[in-house]
Amino acid sequence: MDSQPDPSRPDPAPPMDPRSLPVGQRVAILVKALDGAKRTNEALARCSNGDQMVEVLLDASSKLGLGLSRAELVRTPPIRDWVWWKNKEALLTIGDAKPRYQQDGERGRPGGEDEQPRRKFLGLF
Repeated sequence: MDSQPDPSRPDPAPPMDPRSLPVGQRVAILVKALDGAKRTNEALARCSNGDQMVEVLLDASSKLGLGLSRAELVRTPPIRDWVWWKNKEALLTIGDAKPRYQQDGERGRPGGEDEQPRRKFLGLF
């Protein structure tokens, strides 16, 4: 039982620093780590806006040693989409800053809030 390495076996690879990976891969590692992380998911659910979510994700990233920055999180999917959904802000607004689906809903309808709901045709089947 010698303490010398076996020449027939290759040297084990040194542990890789996750900060050397591309941003997309580091975000993928973060997302996988969030799956089943009860406390982190509860903290994300309690966030009232996207900035608070990013703070929780930055903390998780630092604990994992991923070295993600705020800017990298905000511009990389799926985190970018989660933040957008939490803020519920339009990517592009033209006109009076009212979402398009709300603009179309008022077109051609008289009255206001006391208006009766429209009847729906459910079909023949």
